[in-house]
Amino acid sequence: MDKDKILQHFGKAFFDKITAHIAKYTSLWHLSDLSQIDYYSTSCLFTCISAKHGQCILKISPYHEQTKTEHQMLIDFDNNCGSGSGSGLCKVYEADVANGVLLIERITPGTQLRDEPNLNTRLELFCSIFRGLHKPPADKSKYPTYMHWVSRITAYMQARTDHKALSKKMTKAEEICRNLWAKYTKEMLLHGDLHHDNILQSNKGYRVIDPKGVVGDPVFDIPRFILNENDLDKGNNFANIVSILAKKLDIPQHDIRQLFYIEMCMAICWNVESNSYEDGDLDEVIFAESMMN
Repeated sequence: MDKDKILQHFGKAFFDKITAHIAKYTSLWHLSDLSQIDYYSTSCLFTCISAKHGQCILKISPYHEQTKTEHQMLIDFDNNCGSGSGSGLCKVYEADVANGVLLIERITPGTQLRDEPNLNTRLELFCSIFRGLHKPPADKSKYPTYMHWVSRITAYMQARTDHKALSKKMTKAEEICRNLWAKYTKEMLLHGDLHHDNILQSNKGYRVIDPKGVVGDPVFDIPRFILNENDLDKGNNFANIVSILAKKLDIPQHDIRQLFYIEMCMAICWNVESNSYEDGDLDEVIFAESMMN
């Protein structure tokens, strides 16, 4: 393991848990050949070989509620789609949700959609995946809603004594979201983090990993992809991206621009919440706001 990076991203308490978890689950689930993936977001990831399931990913997260909804969503998709091979999502093989540990399918070769150099091809692939991804939840009470996400972070920002300008823009984003929530009313399972790094090439096409598990209309799964687009470039290609997505997905451009503003506001407010806010983050929100006009 890369101790220094784990300590930097997650702290000593979580590092100690990882060490204990690896010892426990390699024995319990008969895992071998563990190798850490040099990628840090909300989890630590290890490639491994399972005696029962073959090539796998061992995923260990400090965010147990997120693990719970991810696990539930993967189960829902697997039950909905038989073997799961047609669902677009990876499979989950083993889980200890209470400890934030999942053993999931390893997608090979696993090339990220981000590595596709052509913008039009990236957008076409995203739209193809998007159209076939969303399913109704077996029990929607097991998931938060996208509106809940927005309202929770808005309330958090309003309770702070700093970042007043950002809080005001998040409040505006919540108002916009309520209007869109009333317009787009399907209750489907959303990925919640549908961007380039979570869309991987398999031997049979592209598959999707790392769902957050949230309920809402599919339109709310669009803006995270735009937020992570390589060619966004401060508006130079933003209009083109929105135009293409609007046409392919039959959604008004203005609605996509509003969705992007909501998502940007949440992303920057989450930076505040996680103490990773940086100078210039507010400028990103101002940019997104300008793109609505």
